[in-house]
Amino acid sequence: MNLLSNSVLSGFNTTAWILIPLFIFLARVCDVSIGTLRIILISKGYRFYSAALGFVEVFIWITAVSQIMLNLHNFYYYFVWALGFATGTYVGVTIERRISLGQLIVRVITRFNADNLIEFVKSKNYHFTHVDAIGNSGNVKVLYIVIKRQNLYELIDNIKNYNPNAFYTVEDVRIVSEGYFPKRNFGWYNHYLPLKKMFVSRK
Repeated sequence: MNLLSNSVLSGFNTTAWILIPLFIFLARVCDVSIGTLRIILISKGYRFYSAALGFVEVFIWITAVSQIMLNLHNFYYYFVWALGFATGTYVGVTIERRISLGQLIVRVITRFNADNLIEFVKSKNYHFTHVDAIGNSGNVKVLYIVIKRQNLYELIDNIKNYNPNAFYTVEDVRIVSEGYFPKRNFGWYNHYLPLKKMFVSRK
């Protein structure tokens, strides 16, 4: 029995069946998650970060695909490649949600009194505009609230709390004047702020 076990183990190629597939999987997770984050940063206007991440992404991709090209006969590597791609996409979106870059505008429409919601918005120093309007069901109140993305879920929870039947929409904002969100002059620190947010949990 021991001789049989030793024979099987001696015939098992650890590098081909464990180390290389593990490398391909991790490389794919890294390059796809970086690619997902890079696209999101492009949409937010972070050109420097997008270019830097693009370099790293392609470097990792070339390294990973070289292993596939050297082992085209091994379909197990194809499966690992695809699994790494799927996992990398999930990881990239998770990272983006964690750092919560950018600003949003939340539009709230309600037929009922919105004073409590307005007081909450004021207490959080969110910038907003409140107007009276007419909808299909008659008179309504409309709030336009500009917030940082990291504050979205807190605001939605309070909308549901104060005006549970309110209709609301959320839109990305590409540019916001400094009158709303003044830039802090921390010099070089500003360049690393998005990376810092990656390691700070959203409240």
